[in-house]
Amino acid sequence: MRMGASTCSASSQSLIEHEQQLQSQPQITTKNPKKLALIPLVFLIYFEVSGGPYGEEPAVGAAGPLFAILGFLIFPFIWSIPEALVTAELATAFPGNGGFVIWAHQAFGPFWGSLMGSWKFLSGVINLASYPILCVDYLKLVIPIFSSGLPRFFAIFVSTIVLSFLNYSGLSIVGYTAVGLGIVSLCPFILMSLVAIPKIDPSRWISLGQKGVGKDWTLYINTLFWNLNFWDNASTLAGEVEEPQKMYPIALFSAGILTCLGYIIPLLAATGAIPLEQEDWVDGYLASAGEVIAGKWLKYWIEIGAVLSIIGLFEAQLSSCAYQLLGMADLGISPLIFGSRSKWFNTPWLGILISTAFALSVSYLDFTDIISSANFLYSLGMLLEFASFLWLRVKFPGLERPFKVPIGVRGLVVMCLIPSVFLAYVLAVATKAVYLVSAVMTLFGIVWYFLMNICKSKMWFEFNNGEQKLEYEFISALSSLTLIWKWVTTKIQIPLKLRSIKTLELSA
Repeated sequence: MRMGASTCSASSQSLIEHEQQLQSQPQITTKNPKKLALIPLVFLIYFEVSGGPYGEEPAVGAAGPLFAILGFLIFPFIWSIPEALVTAELATAFPGNGGFVIWAHQAFGPFWGSLMGSWKFLSGVINLASYPILCVDYLKLVIPIFSSGLPRFFAIFVSTIVLSFLNYSGLSIVGYTAVGLGIVSLCPFILMSLVAIPKIDPSRWISLGQKGVGKDWTLYINTLFWNLNFWDNASTLAGEVEEPQKMYPIALFSAGILTCLGYIIPLLAATGAIPLEQEDWVDGYLASAGEVIAGKWLKYWIEIGAVLSIIGLFEAQLSSCAYQLLGMADLGISPLIFGSRSKWFNTPWLGILISTAFALSVSYLDFTDIISSANFLYSLGMLLEFASFLWLRVKFPGLERPFKVPIGVRGLVVMCLIPSVFLAYVLAVATKAVYLVSAVMTLFGIVWYFLMNICKSKMWFEFNNGEQKLEYEFISALSSLTLIWKWVTTKIQIPLKLRSIKTLELSA
């Protein structure tokens, strides 16, 4: 009887303490009247992942037309779709800025949430730095002065600042800009595919490659992997999306179709209409293919489209990085000032400034090992993301999920295991230099976490107290209901047990 009373008292006390904790948590909401609509979200996801068929050419050079076509047909099912499904379920279950940082935080605690944020942010800003460089590389074909020296330095600096200001002007503006950039950059490939139809010889599609040209499977896998990646980046914008529980599944599905068709149709047109010269299939060859199929005018349009695509990639990546920092501030992982918004445009101006500064600082370094290290960190982040997804299914089985992958936990393990094999491959083939740089970056992320804890304890910066209370308060509500249920069942079970004892005594 005393045990029952003490259990009941403990449950009641836990319930009271839990409610007091909830009341003490700050209310954090996204005050943004200009929410991101469906079509801009689709094109932002499209630019996070692809931006067009630019960059798919090395798959043909590495393994021949047949394997390239099969790769872009099959790889989305074993890599892109699992990543997109994970993003759709978790972005709708946790519709707040920060995306994957929130997921790791909720699954494994603040340390892993912070480390996830460090991995993904560093990976993102390094990729961000590459886009102005690629843009200047295209411009130097027209303006040779940008090839080297101070003019090149100045061009990279100015292009980075100008593109960053566009992001500062508002996410809705960025979204609709992405729509325009996407349409204009895809149009030349639509025309190329139509003009190529009479010239296509289907037998060229089943070619295994030219005789005497070996297969480069590492290049082949890497080309597929990085052309069909980053589906989760747009999750950091969930707090800025109109009705994210409805929008994200639709947007991810639409962007998936657009991405896959954007790769496979130009690939079929170019490989089918032009006799194979496998060594020519390197980055940028589709512009030459356009010239062979339709003339120089199409080559120039494809090259202009490449520059526009790079601009779209930059804007989408910068948005993801900036709103990730805002989400980390909401979670209390970073100082509250990291979530500062512009009074004029309501954009995370400090997040944009920090991301741009990181990108500029990396722009003038040797990219070979740094880019590989960014990919290494991204792979670590994805492994943690899959683990978070699986553990959240176990940890919160009753959590409301507006979109839920219709598979049991065992099936989800298999679904995540297949892409995890590719992630493990990327980690395994890294060089010693990549291991070293990645280790230093990871150490930075760990030191950052403990440094922020010291800042909290010393009150050097203002932080959100406790975990953020986002729009998905049902997690806390679920915990409260669980405590209430335990308390009620305890109250009911005690009299039942006493009755059963009395019944036994009477029967005896």
